[in-house]
Amino acid sequence: MIVVNVYIRARKEMTDVVREATLANARCSIKEPGIIRFDVMQQEDDPSRFLLVEIYKNEKAILAHRETEHFAQWVKVAEPLLAEPREKTIYRNLFPEDNDL
Repeated sequence: MIVVNVYIRARKEMTDVVREATLANARCSIKEPGIIRFDVMQQEDDPSRFLLVEIYKNEKAILAHRETEHFAQWVKVAEPLLAEPREKTIYRNLFPEDNDL
């Protein structure tokens, strides 16, 4: 498994729009065969900040996700409303083993 944490910060006045666009993307993303989880979290003490935890079966699934219409729509709608460029960190799963995927 590959775990991608994506950190985004909306412009304060655009928080609701970014949240809705992100949730729409997540609802479609979780239906992709290569995605195991696609969690969206909003920071409690600063609602303009979000964390996306995306868990993919493999690199091929990440590439496939980037080619979807819903991801392109998210980039079109949400990315211009961000206060700063999104950041991401990528992790490789160690435990539990992902042999059954």
